[in-house]
Amino acid sequence: MYRVAKLFLYIVSLTLLVSISACDKFGNNEGVVDFKQIKETGKLRVITLFGPMSYFSYKDNDMGYEYEFASHLCKEIGVEMELIIAPDEETMVEMLVNGEGDLIAYRLPCTIEYKDKVSFTNREYITNQVVVQCKSDSMARDVLDLSGKVVHVKPNTIYADRLSDLDNEIGGGIEIVSAPDSVSIDDLIAQTAMHQISMTIADNDIARLNKTYFGNLNYDLDVSFPQRAAWAVSKNSPELLEYINNWSKNTKKKLYFSEIYRKYFEKSKYFEAAGLTRIPGRNQISSFDDYFRKYASIPSWDWRLLAAVAYKESKFDPQIVSWAGACGLMQLMPNTAISLGMTEDDFHVPELSIKAGAKYIKQLNNMFLSVQDPAERVKFVLASYNSGPGHIFDARALAEKYGKDPNIWYDNVETYIRLKSESTYYTDNVCRFGYCRGDDIANYVDVVLSKYEEYKLWARP
Repeated sequence: MYRVAKLFLYIVSLTLLVSISACDKFGNNEGVVDFKQIKETGKLRVITLFGPMSYFSYKDNDMGYEYEFASHLCKEIGVEMELIIAPDEETMVEMLVNGEGDLIAYRLPCTIEYKDKVSFTNREYITNQVVVQCKSDSMARDVLDLSGKVVHVKPNTIYADRLSDLDNEIGGGIEIVSAPDSVSIDDLIAQTAMHQISMTIADNDIARLNKTYFGNLNYDLDVSFPQRAAWAVSKNSPELLEYINNWSKNTKKKLYFSEIYRKYFEKSKYFEAAGLTRIPGRNQISSFDDYFRKYASIPSWDWRLLAAVAYKESKFDPQIVSWAGACGLMQLMPNTAISLGMTEDDFHVPELSIKAGAKYIKQLNNMFLSVQDPAERVKFVLASYNSGPGHIFDARALAEKYGKDPNIWYDNVETYIRLKSESTYYTDNVCRFGYCRGDDIANYVDVVLSKYEEYKLWARP
């Protein structure tokens, strides 16, 4: 009897060990699932980072090149997406390995270290580092041309390391200038485009994206070997890996592939229209002045300030649609416009666009009533109109954290909205809305206020 009981315990123990081993091997331990379980739960847990290529919020809309493709993947699987924002690459990988997510939808470098931990999909990208400079007859066309040039880079980055190696490879002569820690790659590219610095180094995809903001940029000069980056899944999810690989092969045949690519890498982020500054011989700003006068009372604004917003948004062209899908004279995003009582047929009707824009400005004004000075509050409202209020709340939180006044714009909140393009700041635990092009937001406020001052000089109140 004893021997039978002992044999029984041995079999039970062996069965448990095999079961545990199988769980470890096939990902059935807690939190780790494969394609079948994803379909059953109706949810795909997508891990990514805030960033210009991956995921960001713009005018209260979720955006990002990788985010949009992940959204289409979820639609084709027939599940909802649960978006999980990690603070950095290492944490993303840890979360995937620990079963806290199903997919990394991010351009994760295909390093030996990561290959030991995750399975890379064939949704991959070949990237390399490039020189970003302005188009000119004197620009560097070969790495040897960099001798004698001044190149600005962030210190302690892969770009700084590569530039240092390159300087050694060509026998010296590159003047390497370290940018402040608070300056982002986007900032350096913008400074290059505006001729504030001569050139910088960036990944080619980041350079390509920024060219849609600054048409005078050139990024043809490669300075590194090609590097692979790709989406990744758990090693315990072979079925999900197979599905994504098959989906990825067919993606380029889908209409949305070219639409998303053009949206992020080809469409200009600024309007080319010359617009209308003044109607000659008349005390008039635009053909829509009567509407601006009529609806400026909604937020209790000077009508000329409302007109200045419209000028900056659309150059008074009611037919314009932005790269992000904002429509009409006041450039409202479709979901915002609909929430304000418009229909799709109304988006390009000047009077209805101005009325909805005024209503939206009133909503934003009510969000910032804690900024008691009305003149200051206008700046917060303008910034929010451009980016969505979330980023402005983040900047106020950062200002307060670092000892600045959250109710004053210039040299206070403005400073931190500009810093929100830098990961050190947009990943701060007081921030909820992540990455944004902070310089664009701050410059938007400046341009609208400047245009308003101009209008006040020659247009009647």
